[in-house]
Amino acid sequence: MDSPLPLTLSLHRAIAEIPVAEWDACAGDNPFVSHAFLSALEDSGSTGPRTGWLPQHLALRDEGGALLACAPCYAKANSYGEYVFDHGWADAYERAGGRYYPKLQVAVPFSPVPGPRLLRRPGVPVAALAEGLRQAMGALNCSSVHVTFCTEEEWQELGRLGWLQRLGVQFHWHNRGYETFEDFLGALSSRKRKALRRERREVAESGLTLRTLRGDEITREHWRAFHGFYRNTVDSRWGSAYLTPQFWPLLGDRLGERVVLMWAERDGEPVAGALNLLGNDALYGRNWGCVEEVPFLHFELCYLRAIDFAIQHRLPRVEAGAQGEHKIQRGYLPSPTWSAHLIQHRGLSDAVANFLEAERPAVQARMQDLAELSPYRREGGET
Repeated sequence: MDSPLPLTLSLHRAIAEIPVAEWDACAGDNPFVSHAFLSALEDSGSTGPRTGWLPQHLALRDEGGALLACAPCYAKANSYGEYVFDHGWADAYERAGGRYYPKLQVAVPFSPVPGPRLLRRPGVPVAALAEGLRQAMGALNCSSVHVTFCTEEEWQELGRLGWLQRLGVQFHWHNRGYETFEDFLGALSSRKRKALRRERREVAESGLTLRTLRGDEITREHWRAFHGFYRNTVDSRWGSAYLTPQFWPLLGDRLGERVVLMWAERDGEPVAGALNLLGNDALYGRNWGCVEEVPFLHFELCYLRAIDFAIQHRLPRVEAGAQGEHKIQRGYLPSPTWSAHLIQHRGLSDAVANFLEAERPAVQARMQDLAELSPYRREGGET
C-alpha cells in the first residue's frame, strides 16, 4: 500500500484472527477497543449478521509480519446502533439513484463512548491507517468510511487528510480534586446541592439496598437479571435488543475488575442496575435498566454513584453516554465528541461537507448555551 511505511494491509472477519497481545498492544487502555470487549460482542452473537455489524477489522503489518496498527471495522447495510446519525445522507443519496450501503464503520458497536479508533504503535502515522481504510472501502465496494467517536487528535489529522469532520456533544463529569462526595456537593450552588441531597435521601428511604459490584462479585444470576433490565429499557424505547444474554457473562469473564455494576435490590430481589467499564482515567457508563420505577433511582445509580466511585478511586472523569441534558444538574457538563467521514461520491461528499460546515457552529453554540446551565458555584457568588 502507498504509505510512509512499508506496510501490508489485511481485513479480518473475526477479531479472533488477530492475537490478543498484538491487538491490545495497539489499543492501549480504553476497555471498549480492547480485544476482550470486541471479542465478547462477536462470540455472543451481538455483532454479526443478526444485527448487521459484519466484522472487517483492519490490520497493518510490517515486512516481518508484526502488527503495527489496527482498527475495529464493520461492513454495514444500515445505520443502526451508531449514535452518529447519517440516515439523512443515505436517504438523499439513494433518492438520487446512488447506493449508500454497504458502508464501512470504524466504531465500537452500540457504544457511544469516545476514545481511540485508529489503534497504532508509537511512530505509526494516522495517515497510514487512513490510506488503509480508503483501500478497504474500495475492496469491499463500500460508499464511505465513518470513524465515529474518535479522539480529537485522530479527528484533526483526518481533517488535514481531507476527511469530513463532524462535531457532537455529550455530558461528562470532571473531578476537580474532590476528596469526598460532600466536597463535590460543596462545589455546587446551594439550590442544586439541596436538590441532589433530597434525591439521594428519597432513594435511601425507598427500602432498596444499593451495592457496587466488581469482578468476581458479579455472578451469572446478576447477569441474568441485568439482561432483563436491558430488555425492559430497549422495549420501552422501541429499540432493538442488539446485545444477547450471552454477552454479559462473557464481558464479566474477560474484563474482570474493569466491570463495575451499580445494583439495587428490594428484599433480596434485583430491581435495577447500571453497567460501567473502568479505564485508567475514566469510568464509562454504558447500560441501565430496571423492573420497578423508583423516583430518582436512575439518577442515583447511573450518575451520582458513578461520581462517588470516581472520587473514591481518584479518577479524572466519568463519561455517562449519549444525550441527556438532565445530567447537567447532576454535575455533568457538555463535552465535544468527534467523528470523521470519507465519502467516495464527489457530489454527495460536497453536499455533506456543506451540511457539516453549517452544523459545527450550531453545535458549538449549543454547547455554550448548555454550559450556562452549570450547577457549579461561580466565582464571586452562587449560580
